[in-house]
Order: sequence, then structure tokens, then C-alpha cells
Amino acid sequence: MAKRALITGITGQDGSYLAELLLEKGYEVYGLKRRTSVPIMSNIEHIKNDIEFIDGDLLDLSSLSHALKVAMPDEIYNLAAQSFVGSSWDQPILTGQVTALGVTNMLEATRLICSDAKFYQASSSEMYGKVVEVPQIESTPFYPRSPYGVAKLYGHWITVNHRESYNMFACSGILFNHESPRRGIEFVTRKITDAVARIKLGVLKELRLGNLEAKRDWGFAKDYVECMWLMLQQEKADDYVVATGETHEVKEFCRIAFEHVGLNFEDYVTVDPKFFRAAEVDLLIGSPDKAIKTLGWNPRKTSFEQLVKMMVESDLERVQKEIR
Repeated sequence: MAKRALITGITGQDGSYLAELLLEKGYEVYGLKRRTSVPIMSNIEHIKNDIEFIDGDLLDLSSLSHALKVAMPDEIYNLAAQSFVGSSWDQPILTGQVTALGVTNMLEATRLICSDAKFYQASSSEMYGKVVEVPQIESTPFYPRSPYGVAKLYGHWITVNHRESYNMFACSGILFNHESPRRGIEFVTRKITDAVARIKLGVLKELRLGNLEAKRDWGFAKDYVECMWLMLQQEKADDYVVATGETHEVKEFCRIAFEHVGLNFEDYVTVDPKFFRAAEVDLLIGSPDKAIKTLGWNPRKTSFEQLVKMMVESDLERVQKEIR
């Protein structure tokens, strides 16, 4: 009998790659989606007929209970969130409601409807914020520096709390920055690769960015969802850092992206103070050792350079179609 999985945030970057992976493994996949006037389905257009969609909202416990009764999943992947760090200063209350309390709603619905289901919570490296040790591991103290990071920290600890209080199989993946051609255009990596494509094709002259010295541990989202799945295949629930163990500056991302189309980034990139964060996070680099040893996961299937070039190629193709 096929395993059943429910994914919240299924239309996002991670949700779409995870849905593909689970379908390949023979799962029945259910996706929770919010009702909107214009549904955003581009990431899952190619597999939408293989997914059973259920309307629901993380802020509405009754809709989550209904979704779980319909899906009766063996595995639950809670990926839905207000996930753009920049917006969390403009919408701190909404970010707290969705990204923090929404996790509690999902856990409570799971506990009440299908307590035997294995639960995955998408935690974030932004919880480390102003880092107190390098690299960051599972036991590194947290010091979030944004409303998003604070909300994610609540979601992380409420997951631990449910695991320890109710003996639920509930675990968190502390994912460091992970990108792909499916990343939202508002994120700095896609902002860069989209601009590179537009500048190369003559429809943009300049790219304005914030802190070029900020360092991040960037991996490929498709590789990272495999680690999520591996966490739920274990006998014991635990939390894992999901990272590459390498760090790169925003400046380096720009250099590789522009060089890939034969351009020098210094001719086109302008630093604009309005894109600096209210409280900056300067360096994030995670140690994937525990995930490698315990789960057998390979964090470096896709190199940083391969990732950047893949994103540039995808945006070149998309912008060319737009122009035509």
C-alpha cells in the first residue's frame, strides 16, 4: 500500500521539489493550498494532476483538521510560512502568526487527528542570526536577528516541545540558504540571476543590491528536500542542520553569475543602502556532519558554481520568452 504524504507550502520551491521526489517514490501526495483569486502553480504545473489538493490555511485549525482527515498521511511536511526575511520587518505580526503560531496549529491538528504520522518542520539558519560559533551545529545557541528568525525559532521549539511532551515523531531540519530556478524573484539570488539575464539581453542597465559582503551557505533546494525525506525514514525523531559547510559572499554569487554571460559584475552592480537589513546577519555557515553520518545524505551533489550557472541559464530562457 502506497505511503501518503501531506505537504504544506507545496507550490513553493521546496514543496515542488519534495512533491516530485515523493511521487517518484510512489507516494500518494496531498498538497495544502490557500484559496487565492490567482493561484500560483508555476512550480508544480507539470505534476499538478498527480497531486490531490486540499484547501486550508495555517491560521485556521479547523481547515487543518479537515485536511488531515482527508489525507490521513503517514508523513507531514510543514513547509508553509511567510518566508521572505525582508518582508518580516514590514509584516512582523503576520510573520509571527503564520511562521510561528501556524506551526502550533499544524502540530495540534496532527496530535488530535493522526498522532502516529511523522512530522517535519522547516526550521531555518536565520534562527542563528548573530552567530556565536562557526560553523553552526545543532547545539549552537540561537540569536535571531529578524522577525522571521524569531518566528522560525518559536516554530522550531514548539516542534521539540510536542516531540518531548506527546511522544510525537516530530523533527526539524535547520536548513541553510538553498536556491534553485524556482526560488521566488524577491530573494537576492533570483534577483541577481534575473537581472543578469535582463542586462545580457539589453532590457536592464543596473542591479541595485544591499550588503555584498554578507556570507551565506548556499545549496541546491532539490538536494535539500532529499534530506527532509531521509529524516522521516529514521526510527527516532531528531533535528538536523542541512547545509553544505561552505560559505560564499553575495559578491561572489554576482561575479559567477555575470561572468557566466561574459560580463563584469562591477560594471552593473550598485550598492543601495535601502536594501540593507535593519539588523544584519553577516555570516552563516552550517556543519552537515550529523546529517551525513546519521542519514547518509550528500550535501554537495551540486556545487555552488553549478547552482549559480543553472539559475542564470533558467532566467535567460525565461526572459527570452518574455521578450519574444
